[in-house]
Amino acid sequence: MNLLFTNDGRGSYPDSWYAATAQPLPPFPPLKGQATADVCVIGGGYTGLSTALHLAERGYDVVLIEAHRVGFGASGRNGGQVGSGQRLEQDQLERMLGRETARKLWDLGEEAKHLVRDLADRHGIDARFRPGIVHACWRKSELPHTQAYAEKLARDYDYPHVEFLDREALQAICPSPAYHGGDIDRGAGHIHPLRFALGLAKAAADAGVRIHEGTLATEITEGATVRVTTEEGEVSARHLVLACNGYLGRLSTKVAARVMPINNYIAATEPLGPRAAQVLTQDVAVADTKFVVNYFRLSEDNRLLFGGGESYGYRFPADMEAVVRRPMLEVFPHLRDIRIDHVWGGTLAITMNRMPCFTRLAGNILSASGYSGHGVAMATLAGKLLAEATAGQAERFDVMAQVPTPRFPGGSRLRTPLLVLAMTWFSLRDRLGL
Repeated sequence: MNLLFTNDGRGSYPDSWYAATAQPLPPFPPLKGQATADVCVIGGGYTGLSTALHLAERGYDVVLIEAHRVGFGASGRNGGQVGSGQRLEQDQLERMLGRETARKLWDLGEEAKHLVRDLADRHGIDARFRPGIVHACWRKSELPHTQAYAEKLARDYDYPHVEFLDREALQAICPSPAYHGGDIDRGAGHIHPLRFALGLAKAAADAGVRIHEGTLATEITEGATVRVTTEEGEVSARHLVLACNGYLGRLSTKVAARVMPINNYIAATEPLGPRAAQVLTQDVAVADTKFVVNYFRLSEDNRLLFGGGESYGYRFPADMEAVVRRPMLEVFPHLRDIRIDHVWGGTLAITMNRMPCFTRLAGNILSASGYSGHGVAMATLAGKLLAEATAGQAERFDVMAQVPTPRFPGGSRLRTPLLVLAMTWFSLRDRLGL
């Protein structure tokens, strides 16, 4: 099953609030015939666009191919949260890799946040960055660790921007009966993800990148010159970057064994007007601690953008609205009468340990993917690191590549049923409050 075409019309953005509030770029032409380049990039999301832009700024001749439209996938559909650090907390990374490497990973995560804002400022991208992400605790038992972790970041990582919130303080920001407290990270923030992706594409094209939309890669032939076969042509390049994330398909079995696509869903309500204060009293984003995470924020026109809900299998459910409305009403039962104007699904990619998979597949083939819901900042930085490594400066890429990304047990055939079992158990645990 090719997820590129399983749930979406070819070459069209989903009916999302993001697509309704972004100015689309004129289509880039499909690749027809032969093309040569220094570097071929497969994938027009944050990873691929950032890679192409940074390489073009270094003087490389770059061809980027995208099966649909730039920003079509998770980069144009996600919750827009620009989070701090890595997907795993620093104490987990210290146990896994030692304090020195954990510190390097933290610093890369901080650079990733700054890079998003810098690129938006430098290229005039109207991504509308707003500071503040709240982490809301679903269980009261999580509060001691939440408070201790905020103290650890200030003490050990010189990061004083996380403030612990008891129940009353959290309720003052997010008046939901579902949460017991949490923290707020004023150094993190949120953006309009599709506008950011489109802005990166325009910046890359302006820098000389040859972008081809509607161009599906069907085969890769390794060698001193890499050949990428497409439906109507071929790209020959000295270097190749795989930036496909959840839409990798069969292009690399090595990456597919470690990076698994999953679906997630977001709804945009009608404008809430004065009732927006019943959701959030500040212009911040929220993510909670459920295994199947709920994440939400207010749009610039005061809609609730709410992401959550699980489904099994790779086809989007027939009633995505029902899938999202159930957890939305668990968090905000007082919004039962609110109309939903947009609902959309998207495919992201996870790894076994939720850390991204950076890997060198051959001397001249690099890949980064599997951001596990932490991709707005890290995928953008991944592009910069991929560009550095392609240019022969691989030290920072290698810091990420040394993080172990285990294979999913059972390979690609059994990873989905095993994930279903895990998600069933953890979602049951969430509902029982265990």
